[in-house]
Amino acid sequence: MILSLHNVVPLPLKDKVQLQGSDIWNRTVSFTAGQWTKIKAPSGTGKTTLIHSLYKLREDYSGKIEWDGVSLQQLPAEQLSRYRQEKISIVFQDLRLFPNLTSFENIELKRVLQKPYCDREKIFSMAEELGVQHILQQKASICSYGEQQRVAIIRALIHPFSMLVMDEPFSHLDQTNTAKAAALIMKECKDRNAGFIITDLDDDHHFPYDQILNL
Repeated sequence: MILSLHNVVPLPLKDKVQLQGSDIWNRTVSFTAGQWTKIKAPSGTGKTTLIHSLYKLREDYSGKIEWDGVSLQQLPAEQLSRYRQEKISIVFQDLRLFPNLTSFENIELKRVLQKPYCDREKIFSMAEELGVQHILQQKASICSYGEQQRVAIIRALIHPFSMLVMDEPFSHLDQTNTAKAAALIMKECKDRNAGFIITDLDDDHHFPYDQILNL
């Protein structure tokens, strides 16, 4: 899968983009299979706006975003749904877990929404690897935010994808748990030769980035 932006400028940030430089806004940028991309985005530069626009949750921008060469604004609903089921997986900054479901149910629901990419045993294996096996039967609402982040990461990884997008997935994890999560993400992306996009506020060395872009 290839994601590309062509002179995209979010309308709410139009004046700011004209004043500040950016490696992404108002430029042509592509994200391809097997490519590791870090987007460094200080507060107020439109990081969440970018992620939501890439996933077609908002369209208040000029320019064009394409999935595999097709404009998102012209992508039929059925094809959009198929992409989200089979080709792109995402961790939003606000995680979007269902608070009244258990951690396991949040992950399992995602796994069975389409033809499962993996068996349910992989959920337990990943949970043990990230140290959250003990909260799988707890409602998400009573888990710590760090535990919820790891559940959201597992939920994204059990989903089929050829492009993985993560918006500040480690913001509430300590160094040890960040390292474990990064290792699991790297393994899953390499196994699928998937593209990977991560946003964060600061520099890091969690992944072998092919490109580091300043928003």
